[in-house]
Amino acid sequence: MQRTRSYSAAKARGQTRSRASGTPPAAPPAPGASRARRSASQAGGESGAAARQPSTKPRPKQSSPRAQEAGPGQAPPELPLLPLPTSASPAASLPDLGDQRERWETFQKRQRLTFEGAAKLLLDTFEYQGLVKHTGGCHCGAVRFEVWASADLHIFDCNCSICKKKQNRHFIVPASRFKLLKGAESITTYTFNTHKAQHTFCKRCGVQSFYTPRSNPGGFGIAPHCLDEGTVRSVVIEEFNGTDWEKAMKEHKTIKNMSKE
Repeated sequence: MQRTRSYSAAKARGQTRSRASGTPPAAPPAPGASRARRSASQAGGESGAAARQPSTKPRPKQSSPRAQEAGPGQAPPELPLLPLPTSASPAASLPDLGDQRERWETFQKRQRLTFEGAAKLLLDTFEYQGLVKHTGGCHCGAVRFEVWASADLHIFDCNCSICKKKQNRHFIVPASRFKLLKGAESITTYTFNTHKAQHTFCKRCGVQSFYTPRSNPGGFGIAPHCLDEGTVRSVVIEEFNGTDWEKAMKEHKTIKNMSKE
């Protein structure tokens, strides 16, 4: 009862003030309205502050593929570095190169060569001046070789009993200019008569891509038709009378020296 009278008295006083000031009395707030206004004003204030101030919450970092490979809490794996050849590192074992030592080491590193590989490249370049590197092999590919020779080939067409049957046209090089790249286990050899000539051929396909001629046992006879394309510029064919081999060797001025350096 006291609460009702106090509310009525306050209402009467408010109406009296409103009439005195000329302002219509305000309607009483609905229950819970003031609480809703406070909540809305707080929410508006908070959203406004959020709009004005940048967020201090850290953004998630974009992980790299390497970081994704690593587990949580682990450092991402490092990309492997391609190692230089052992001999291309600071050359403590190099011979005394004098003023050219630094140039030599730089050359090795740039070309990514071992000491042996760099030496071979330079020797091939200067020792075989005027020559080209031919490559070739048998039909099935089991036997492969490389040979340094002129781009202009001098071919011998021998008519001895075996060369005639197998059409053994060949050019001759010193053994040092020939290198068998693969197929040593695929090669078999046929010999006859003096057994000085070593007629080597592939066990699988039967092709003779090179052999050791009787005229030059210290060298190799290379079949030009077994070379890869692109390195032969011209071909000159000379007939050799192998049916009278001893006489032909005595009369020929250059063939016996073709396997010499």
